[in-house]
Amino acid sequence: MSIRHSLLALLQDQPRYGYELRVEFEDRTGAAWPLNIGQVYTTLDRLERDGLVSKDGDDGGGHVVYSITDAGAEEVEAWFAGAVDRGNPPRNEIAIKLALAVSLPDVDTSAVIQSQREVSVKALQEHTQARKAVSANQRSSDTAWLLVLDSLIFQAEAEVRWLDLCEARMVQVQRRPGE
Repeated sequence: MSIRHSLLALLQDQPRYGYELRVEFEDRTGAAWPLNIGQVYTTLDRLERDGLVSKDGDDGGGHVVYSITDAGAEEVEAWFAGAVDRGNPPRNEIAIKLALAVSLPDVDTSAVIQSQREVSVKALQEHTQARKAVSANQRSSDTAWLLVLDSLIFQAEAEVRWLDLCEARMVQVQRRPGE
């Protein structure tokens, strides 16, 4: 996830200080990916160093307000215009855990799969319920949160399907003695 580009996009809307950026990001994404305020300010420092934002001074309450520069606007425009690169997938802890479980002796891989399935199904149910609740009371500002929820639902569904496949593969392996 590009915090850098997310903050630039939010600054296109209006100048803000760090805490406001954090709140806006979490509001617009339903807090699905909470931001550490230290990460926000570190990113703002880098964006300023790179000439993509500038400090507008103090807001009168002791907060340094940032605004996007022309170079920053160009960068965020290019970010929106381009696709997210899928060439280098992020680490998937569940896939790593299962890959190691099947390759190590004395690990009950079926139990690992079942444990993860319970968590994944629960997450799927929670996301689905949240989506129903937001849809029932939908305001125009809820569209961003609905998009995030849809993504989380699809990811959870895919994970459950993948766990089913893992379990089926384990059954196949157990049927083939001597491997």
